[in-house]
Amino acid sequence: MDIRIGMMNTGRELNFSSDETAEAVAARVDEALTAGTTLTLNDAKGSTYIVPATALAYVEIGSQDVRKVGFVA
Repeated sequence: MDIRIGMMNTGRELNFSSDETAEAVAARVDEALTAGTTLTLNDAKGSTYIVPATALAYVEIGSQDVRKVGFVA
């Protein structure tokens, strides 16, 4: 699934794909915002993203269905 994270006072966003479910990502975001700590997410390639909850402007969680581009054999 695709995840897009916007941060306050920054014109850029974090875009990456994750193997986690939408519910798991939403739970992590909610937990970080409630506790006021950091949001830690892993992408499909094994990289880790750590964002302070106070800097979050929005988190967009895309659909899990990935559409492939190209020809189907």
